[in-house]
Amino acid sequence: MEYKKSTIENLREALDNNEVTGEELFNEAKKLAEESQKDINAFVTILDKYKSRPKKKGILTDIPYSLKDNFSTTGILTTASSNILKNYVPVYDATVYKKLKDAGAVLVGKTVLDELAMGGTGTTGHTGVVLNPWDKTRLIGGSSAGSCASVAAGIVPFSIGSDTGDSVRKPASYGGVVGFKPTYGRISRYGLFAFASSLDHVALLTRSVKDAAIVTNVLKGEDPLDMTSLKDDGLDYTLNLDKSIKGKKFFYIKEACTFDKKSDILESTLNEFNKLLDKIRSLGATVDEVSIDKDLLNAIYPSYMVISCAEATSNNSNLTGIPFGNRIDGSTYEEIMFNTRTEGFSELIKRRFVIGSYVLQKENQDKLFLNACRVRRMIVDKMHELFKTYDALIMPASGGIAPKLGEASDVLSDEYLILENHMAIGNFGGFPSITLPYGFVNSMPIGVNITSNILKDSELLNIAKQIEDLLGYIGQVAGDKNV
Repeated sequence: MEYKKSTIENLREALDNNEVTGEELFNEAKKLAEESQKDINAFVTILDKYKSRPKKKGILTDIPYSLKDNFSTTGILTTASSNILKNYVPVYDATVYKKLKDAGAVLVGKTVLDELAMGGTGTTGHTGVVLNPWDKTRLIGGSSAGSCASVAAGIVPFSIGSDTGDSVRKPASYGGVVGFKPTYGRISRYGLFAFASSLDHVALLTRSVKDAAIVTNVLKGEDPLDMTSLKDDGLDYTLNLDKSIKGKKFFYIKEACTFDKKSDILESTLNEFNKLLDKIRSLGATVDEVSIDKDLLNAIYPSYMVISCAEATSNNSNLTGIPFGNRIDGSTYEEIMFNTRTEGFSELIKRRFVIGSYVLQKENQDKLFLNACRVRRMIVDKMHELFKTYDALIMPASGGIAPKLGEASDVLSDEYLILENHMAIGNFGGFPSITLPYGFVNSMPIGVNITSNILKDSELLNIAKQIEDLLGYIGQVAGDKNV
């Protein structure tokens, strides 16, 4: 058994056959985490000791994993990669963490994210930039940067992240792994530090689609501590993976894939995408090109920024240094708050809070915030209309490979605007959405994204598994240039 390439299934079999112990797996993961830390900086905290006390032995018992550092963990440093929380140790557990502990999964460490999960580059965490294990001159993306890097590097077979716009699914594309965001509310968000509550999803990164189904089985279900959580649908997602997709109907968005001028990398990415569509058609599925109003598509990213910044400004108003967090002294409580927030937040976070505050001013709410909500509703309505005819939307997850360090930014650009931001549609409507690897460009992985209608999580995983079987990219880790 080669640990770095092993799926949850592989490790479960090895454990059950007494070929390895849970403590040995933890020690191997811990060693890999420590060895890679200097090169890729995936972790804020690496745990010292093996702990597994499952309520009942199950498929995840003794399986190592990592957890994004914006999930509350009792007695374990939880920083959200922000200086304002750099010393914060929670006194309660996120529901996700509790369920994984009860299942016997073994936490290896808490992973770096873009500060407060706001950003898509993996460059703004207070402990430094997260680099791509496939090419350490490139980024892994964000905000679930360390979570993705820890799976892509073979340190752990799965990691838990959060996805507010594409924060798991875009890094998954850059890292050559699977990134799955279930239907909104399918997994409880209790104990996840809120970014934008109407958009936030618990999501996961794995080495295979079946592993995504395995972990989701453990995590899904209603939680009395999260009023937005859904009742368990009662399905075992691993039992529906092998159904044929013959007769299924897919669509892709013409305006997102049509360009007057293309870079070499974009052209290669789209060529690989078209080859994939032909392979899917060979399975007996239909793939159609669908046109959507380009003005509406161009409004996805600015609408996302308006809504997310407004919600983030409200959600993070408790980060004052007074009830908890890294307090900076002042002579009055106003000075304490001012000094704490000035020193505690990076420039990116301050910029987003300024946007959010401006959007929420009474005189701006209708023309900015409410208009953004109207755009969101129009996009979601259009998707529901299309899902009456089609089973899923299939798109390149990105216009290319992971960007070089220094190339990516948080500033709006017209270049590839729709293609680079279409995955926010999944958060606008709470749709389940999954990214999986479908090829390589310049020896770097690229991913395809598939999104289906709400509550169709099992069907979406089935589609993804059939495409994964068609392509053969399972259990790959950084360095597998010949897979």
